[in-house]
Amino acid sequence: MNFAMDSIACHPIAFVRSRFSSTQGMPIQTVAAQDEEGVIELRPEFEPGLQGIEGFDFLILITRLHGVRQESLQVTPFLDDQVHGVFATRAPARPNKLGLSIVKLLRREAGKLHFSGNDMLDGTPVLDIKPYVPAFDVRQTDRVGWYADKIRNLPNTRSDDRMGR
Repeated sequence: MNFAMDSIACHPIAFVRSRFSSTQGMPIQTVAAQDEEGVIELRPEFEPGLQGIEGFDFLILITRLHGVRQESLQVTPFLDDQVHGVFATRAPARPNKLGLSIVKLLRREAGKLHFSGNDMLDGTPVLDIKPYVPAFDVRQTDRVGWYADKIRNLPNTRSDDRMGR
């Protein structure tokens, strides 16, 4: 069986409107940005896909990290000063530059979704939106790797220019 693929085409369904025009000083996770608001502006042809979305408190956004200039298999993440394999981090310098953000839906206005928990640059392409369902998405674990000793630093850690523009 051949699993090799030359390319996969993804096209934005929406774009994030955010106060962040640079990665410098941005929150590094949505949980540390609960008061940061943003807006998702859907392309008109995708607006019918929002039917029923008002019934959810949280959304999962799959995005393209367009502000990341670096792709690396080894990174020094924002919460640590040690090098880790990129797949053992949440660092944005990923091979496919895909982001995942869980945001709180505040309200819908036609094709616009107002949310809080913004950790994204202005103009971030949104590739998909999924409802957050705790029964599907929450897992209890005590194993969080190297993050175990670093999570307490999250509220005060901001992005710097090591991976972004």
